[in-house]
Amino acid sequence: MKSKNLKSNKSRIISGPFEIFPDLYKDSRGYFYESWNQKSFNKLVGKKINFVQDNESMSFCNVIRGLHYQLDPKPQAKLVRVIKGKVYDVIVDLRLNSKTFGEWTGLEISETKKNQLWIPVGFAHGFMTISDYAILQYKVTDFWSSEDERCLLWNDKKINIIWPELFEKSKGFNISDKDAKGLTFEEAKINKFLFS
Repeated sequence: MKSKNLKSNKSRIISGPFEIFPDLYKDSRGYFYESWNQKSFNKLVGKKINFVQDNESMSFCNVIRGLHYQLDPKPQAKLVRVIKGKVYDVIVDLRLNSKTFGEWTGLEISETKKNQLWIPVGFAHGFMTISDYAILQYKVTDFWSSEDERCLLWNDKKINIIWPELFEKSKGFNISDKDAKGLTFEEAKINKFLFS
């Protein structure tokens, strides 16, 4: 298992999250890899991580989900992978004391690459499906809490995420009503919906 640091939209290393590449073994029969190994993962992160739940979502082309996060006292860290199709996955740094506060990064996660994304507490997370459909699975470190959940607006001009071109141009983006009414970055700051 190998990892790679991520750079923000301003080409600075983002402390905390990273991309993971599992050791993949292929032969004439197919392939094998460990999608999750607690000992190896804890060694990569540098501390013991306790996941409490696995989630799965299926999304059709051009669907954008997010940008979701949970505040204290129920913050969630996530380990994300795609088992079918591919997505463009995005995180936004919402840690006030971070050198990359307010910056974002995006990367393709796919069934072909078998890569995963570790997202520690302090980030908003979302993705766009860039295949006919995608099945995304992710582990979380705390249970969902409606009182603590927040959503950052996917197309906020201050953050200025550059999403991929539409997979199927005639359809346009597909976003839930809830996500379409997300907070702007300025609203999140004013309301102190951030991480210290």
